[in-house]
Amino acid sequence: MIEFKNVSKLYESGNKQVKAVDNVSLHIEKGQICVFLGPSGCGKTTLLRMVNRLIPISNGSIFIDGKDISKLNPIELRRSIGYVIQQVGLFPNMTIEENISVVPNLLGWDRAKIKKRYNELMEMVGLDPEEYRKRFPWELSGGQQQRIGVARALAADPPVMLMDEPFGALDPLIRERLQNEFLRIQENVKKTILFVSHDIDEAIRLADKIAIFKSGQLMQHGTPDEILSNPKNDFVRDFVGSDRELKRLTLFTVKDLISKIDHFQKRTTRNDYHDFVVKVNTDLRTTLSVVLSSPTGNAWVVDEKDRRIGLLSLDDFEIVTDIHTKKLKPIVNQG
Repeated sequence: MIEFKNVSKLYESGNKQVKAVDNVSLHIEKGQICVFLGPSGCGKTTLLRMVNRLIPISNGSIFIDGKDISKLNPIELRRSIGYVIQQVGLFPNMTIEENISVVPNLLGWDRAKIKKRYNELMEMVGLDPEEYRKRFPWELSGGQQQRIGVARALAADPPVMLMDEPFGALDPLIRERLQNEFLRIQENVKKTILFVSHDIDEAIRLADKIAIFKSGQLMQHGTPDEILSNPKNDFVRDFVGSDRELKRLTLFTVKDLISKIDHFQKRTTRNDYHDFVVKVNTDLRTTLSVVLSSPTGNAWVVDEKDRRIGLLSLDDFEIVTDIHTKKLKPIVNQG
């Protein structure tokens, strides 16, 4: 869907050239979320902004659905790509409905179609269409503004979305909620998304593929499981952290674990610690925290209807202690 072929970006600095992006080749499949990850100044935002030609390419080519973007009209290209940034970028003098309707208006949609799309998108991002229709951005919280930014980027149903640290300025609780909302929306819309982040935990949570950069060069590209279980070099290993085995637990759920435990559903023992309960779709990192907090070292597992199906113990985690055994199949984001 999106292909980078030997892409470079050069800047003049005094008497020398500086490579902000250095000969990057990368392919992102249709419907995938690819997170560009790396420290500040590594070239990830520059590479992202070259996709919609906000920054010109010095060398190489970028293709979207087989089309060389250098041969496309830049205005039409930008209207066909959703773009979400950390600062949201909503127009302060426009109502929420007007903000979301900007691109459909530019594309000449009729009023009935635009209104219908506005209502659909507001419901999709979990905001009441009527309540927010005539409100202005300054009347909204940061989290609400970010939801409107995502809705506006989706307004014309673009096949590609670019997201530059969209949740970076939010507090941790709101950020986690919006990440969950983002994944829920992606299950339905299945866009091809390039997502810039500097947060390894966010990348693991959201990405189908992760691309890690250093000084403009691509260090490694792979699934979160591949990055965590087999770092390609010392830089990647240091960047993802020494606790990468613990981070890898977020890729699996309780359901994955208990499917490997013989006779799990036959476990029925009395337990007075009713607060220590996990659902089958809870990730194993969160589950381990619950089990370790329990006075008994156990936690009840319940299904989607909160029915108890068995007891999980700390010993059960031995199945995933060896990060290289690959005994469990990692979660793959739907998209």
